[in-house]
Amino acid sequence: MKKLLITGFEPFGGEQINPSWQSVLRLPDEIGDYKLTKLCIPVVFGEGAERVLKTAKELSPDVILCVGQAGGRKAITPEFLGINLRHAEIPDNKGNQPKDEPIISGGENALFSTIPVRKIAQKINEKEVLSAVSYSAGAYVCNDVLYTLLAYFKNSETKVGFIHVPYCTEQNKEPSMPLSTIVDGLTIAIKNI
Repeated sequence: MKKLLITGFEPFGGEQINPSWQSVLRLPDEIGDYKLTKLCIPVVFGEGAERVLKTAKELSPDVILCVGQAGGRKAITPEFLGINLRHAEIPDNKGNQPKDEPIISGGENALFSTIPVRKIAQKINEKEVLSAVSYSAGAYVCNDVLYTLLAYFKNSETKVGFIHVPYCTEQNKEPSMPLSTIVDGLTIAIKNI
C-alpha cells in the first residue's frame, strides 16, 4: 500500500475543538490504495510545518495531505496554491502575530499544490457533499504549513496538498457541516488523489 500522512490542527482562537483534527481522527486507517498515518499539529507559525516535516522524514509518505479549519466557508475546499506570506489577524497558539513577513526569505511567491485539486472537488460534489476549489489558503498557519511543505518537497516524488473544511455543527457557528459529512468528503478526496 501507499503511505499517506494526513494532518489536522489543534483548536485555536478560543475554540474547544478543531474540525480538521476531529474529522481526521474519524477516518479509517486505510482508504483506497493508502495506509493513513494521522498527526495533530500545533497552530503555531513554523512549528506546525516542522512537526509535519519531522514525521515525513521518518515515514517517507507518498502523499502528505493537511487539513485545516476555514471558518466562514460552507464547502470543503482543496487549496490550489500556497503563498510565501505570514500575516496573522489573530495570534497563533504561542502568541506570534507576524505581519506581512515571508515564510521563506527569497522563496518563490507562490507554489502550486501537487494533488489533483479540481478532480478532488468535482468527485466530492458528485457525492452531494459541497466542495469547491480555493485559490487562497490565507496567510495564517494553514498556508504556512502548505507553502513550507510545497517548497520542501518541490521536484520530489512526494505529493503535497491542503484541504480546508468548514466549522462543524458541534461548534454552533454558521456556516457549518456535520463532522460525518466532512469525514465523507475527506474520504472521497483521498480516493481521488
